[in-house]
Amino acid sequence: MRRTSPTGLRPLPIGRPTGHMPRRPRRRGWRRLIPTWRLTLLGLVASVLLGVGLFVIGMTVVKVPDAHAAATAQSNTWLYQDGTLIARTGQTNRQNVGLDKVSPAAQHAALAAEDRNFYNEGAVNVKGLTRAAINTATGKTTQGGSTITQQYVKNTYLTQKQTISRKVKELFISLKVDATQSKDEILAGYLNTAYYGRGAYGIQAAAQAYFGVDATELDPAQGAYLATLLNAPSAYDVSTATAKGKQDAVNRWNYVLDGMVQENWLTADQRAAVTFPKVNEPKSSPGLSGQAGYLVGAATDYLTSHGIVSDAELAQGGYTITLTVDAKREQQLQDAVQQQLTDNLSPDRRKKDADAQAGAASVDPKTGAVVALYGGTDATKHWVNNATRQDYQAGSTFKAIALAAALDSGARTQDGVRISPDTLYDGTSRRPVVGGSGTPYAPPNEGGVSYGRVTLQQATDWSVNSVFAQLAQDTGLEKVRQTAVAMGVPADTPGLSPHPSIPLGTATPSVLEMAGVYATLDNDGQQITPWIVKSLQHEGEQVKLPSPKTTQAISKETAQAVTTMLQGVVSDPGGTGYRAQALGRPVAGKTGTTDNSRSVWFVGYTPELVTSVALFGQDPSSGAQVTLDGVGGVSAAAGGKFPTQVWTAYMKSALAGQPISDFDGSSADNPLLSGPSGGSDTSTAPSDGTASGTATPKASPSATDSSPSAAPTGSGDSGGPSGDSSPTSRPTPRPTPSRTATPRPDPTTQPPTEPTTQPVPGPSGQPNGQSQNGG
Repeated sequence: MRRTSPTGLRPLPIGRPTGHMPRRPRRRGWRRLIPTWRLTLLGLVASVLLGVGLFVIGMTVVKVPDAHAAATAQSNTWLYQDGTLIARTGQTNRQNVGLDKVSPAAQHAALAAEDRNFYNEGAVNVKGLTRAAINTATGKTTQGGSTITQQYVKNTYLTQKQTISRKVKELFISLKVDATQSKDEILAGYLNTAYYGRGAYGIQAAAQAYFGVDATELDPAQGAYLATLLNAPSAYDVSTATAKGKQDAVNRWNYVLDGMVQENWLTADQRAAVTFPKVNEPKSSPGLSGQAGYLVGAATDYLTSHGIVSDAELAQGGYTITLTVDAKREQQLQDAVQQQLTDNLSPDRRKKDADAQAGAASVDPKTGAVVALYGGTDATKHWVNNATRQDYQAGSTFKAIALAAALDSGARTQDGVRISPDTLYDGTSRRPVVGGSGTPYAPPNEGGVSYGRVTLQQATDWSVNSVFAQLAQDTGLEKVRQTAVAMGVPADTPGLSPHPSIPLGTATPSVLEMAGVYATLDNDGQQITPWIVKSLQHEGEQVKLPSPKTTQAISKETAQAVTTMLQGVVSDPGGTGYRAQALGRPVAGKTGTTDNSRSVWFVGYTPELVTSVALFGQDPSSGAQVTLDGVGGVSAAAGGKFPTQVWTAYMKSALAGQPISDFDGSSADNPLLSGPSGGSDTSTAPSDGTASGTATPKASPSATDSSPSAAPTGSGDSGGPSGDSSPTSRPTPRPTPSRTATPRPDPTTQPPTEPTTQPVPGPSGQPNGQSQNGG
């Protein structure tokens, strides 16, 4: 219906009341979301007023508290998993000095490391804080955004806790301190409260702890090193750090010196003349003697490297740290080293015996928890932890990784035949590797022994270098490296690059890390990085710890297949690890003997427990790596001797009373344990590099190809601990399921045969880039 106006002159619009004025068009779509300029201006003004108000309130409410003294730091309590006391730490070493008592070089080094613009900036570096916040939020490397003023305030008035409230207080107190104290006073306060490690608070205590001099005597090299420690004291202490930690410390030291040059605090010529300083050995408190210091050190490294607590936080104390280490098994491991090694050493009578350093670690394969650790004779006398050091080659213990890489990847020989334990290889010493590129590689077997045609199983039992060099080439060197990393070898481990000698163990993982690698095999291919801290409390409050991460590094079938093969190392009467048969349980493991016998290993496991034992040759005066030959009266050191004996003695006591169980998985059902033709796979290339078909393995390896009846002597792992030519008796070998191996004759019936030709040194420092690691 159409409405009309009262006058009847024109119709009224339907739905609109009489006298209503037309409305403005509505803002449509996305434009409705944009505030007007009036609202924007109002919001900005309100934000500024709010910010000013909060700042005024903060400056009014937040007071500068009384300075807390580092001397009031509490002790830390370290416990075994059952609550038994390991040690208490927390002794504070501090001595305040004026800035005039700190050498200019040391002052400039601290500024170059921490805050190069200190004298020209305010208390707070807004740009640095913003950058640090963005990096943290985006998951990048944590980067400090604090000025020296802020760090001084944190050290002097607050705690090391990373909380928002603490950071807010730090900002306001820093502003007040900057307004009331001179830059020199703040710098002096910072240098006197900073933590440098070794229990040393302040630069004077640090100068004495690391160099035995007063702070006023510090030269540029020493000052730069102390400034380096401010970044990560325990990780950068070159006397105790890992190989990576030492390199990181040197890199940071160079960074500090370069900064001093950039800021004109050091000339280029002076910089060129600076060499890395000699750092004094640390001194430990009596409470950290024996194994306690090694356990505390390993737990500290775990906490700080995982970002759970910092060195400074631990130094302030109040923590109760419970380790995963079992007190009983820890004592059993110490007893095994004492009885099987130390009691056989006589440094006064045999000088070589002083060169022996033992390290061991025992891990629960199902959880990754460290249950026992042996770091050396005494942490107050030998500071380097032999269980966690990363500077000695792993030798033939690495061959287990090469096996896993080959089986897990379905690798094939140069002839295209899938690799299995029955694959035939040429075990001739110095046989050139086929299929590689670049520098020819032909490693010698231990003692120069040639084994002729052998199965991969036999090559594993007898640790034949030439076979494993070809195996790695058939698998792919990069694949071997990737498998090592997946199984637990840190990617930055020295010597882990994919070079032809990688399967022979030129990499230098620690004893603990190798225990973790073999735990991956024992745990059906699931990798768990070993961990040592069970719980952490601070002043009665529980601190959350990261949960151990489990990854499937290799397939279950691969892990079980390699485990079956490694049982042959022990069960074969000629196997390099035959002494472990004395345990009386199913055992899988691998020995290792490195170039010039600088380190010898045995890493072995049962279904319940994995233990890694190594012996390192180290000159007690210079710290240089030396041969272990002659130690304990044994002419030729090998992994099958002292390390296997220590392993067996420890495992006997650690597993006493537990039921005997076999490894999971039936070899008959594992497709990786037999070739497609029932175990008659062919391999490539005898020593002349040409391919060949199936051949019958020689029953007796020989020192030269022309003497097939000579007994094998290559591994060097069969001699008795006192140099006897043969043991009194050997246990009857347990047959390897679904395969038969030609027994190797007793390798102790004649002395080792040396290679007839000395290798030519190559660019890597090893013979022609090669490793002679064996056994």
